Amino acid sequence: MKYMFASDIHGSAFYCRRMLETFEESGAEKLILLGDILYHGPRNNLPRDYEPKQVIAMLNACRDRIYAVRGNCDSEVDQMVLEFPIMADYALFVLNGKTIYATHGHVFNENCLPPMQAGEALIYGHIHLPVARTMGDKFLLNPGSVSLPKDGNPPSYAMLDGDMFTVYDFDGGKIKELRL
Repeated sequence: MKYMFASDIHGSAFYCRRMLETFEESGAEKLILLGDILYHGPRNNLPRDYEPKQVIAMLNACRDRIYAVRGNCDSEVDQMVLEFPIMADYALFVLNGKTIYATHGHVFNENCLPPMQAGEALIYGHIHLPVARTMGDKFLLNPGSVSLPKDGNPPSYAMLDGDMFTVYDFDGGKIKELRL
């Protein structure tokens, strides 16, 4: 099965639309959002087409295919307008036979791992950088940022297709890839 991962939309209607178009075209079963959905945060510039109300409408329209975790910019008021749960700090998934610990990254990240076993994966957002690497016997994965990438990276998302985790830009270019 195929799953799409995205993080750090930060209220950008432009990039939310591109993300959802890509999701629809990809044939992915679920869209897993890794937080920072509506608000741009005090340390970030406004993203392109900052329109949180449009983002709300777009995401609510596909609420039955979204799993999400809370980012450091997400709050209870955001949960009041979104029609799918976003307030969990983490989620555990078994996808394609692999255990994946999904979180935003402001609490658990490569410098502060959650309780994980050998062969398991941590997927997180927050740093706005694509990551696909191992740390000892564990996998560290990050889809980058949909709307506010850092260090010259393009806006990006990731797909887990079988045991292959691939970070893509919105033109279909591969940025990083790792077999789990």
